[in-house]
Amino acid sequence: MKSGIHPEYKDVLITCACGATYQTKSTRHENFTVEICSNCHPYYTGKERVAAAKGRVERFRRKYKDRNPS
Repeated sequence: MKSGIHPEYKDVLITCACGATYQTKSTRHENFTVEICSNCHPYYTGKERVAAAKGRVERFRRKYKDRNPS
């Protein structure tokens, strides 16, 4: 690597709103917080909300059934 052109990586502590902490390296030189992490994100926790597609399609058809394309 060429010297003098790359940012310096420092050890930082990332804290999530759920209370989880992660020790990592970053070009930011201070500890910081995040709102969501893999411990509390619905995709990773299995609490993902699945929308019923059938209900959406039927609502759309009811809403626009009387409209005539011109």
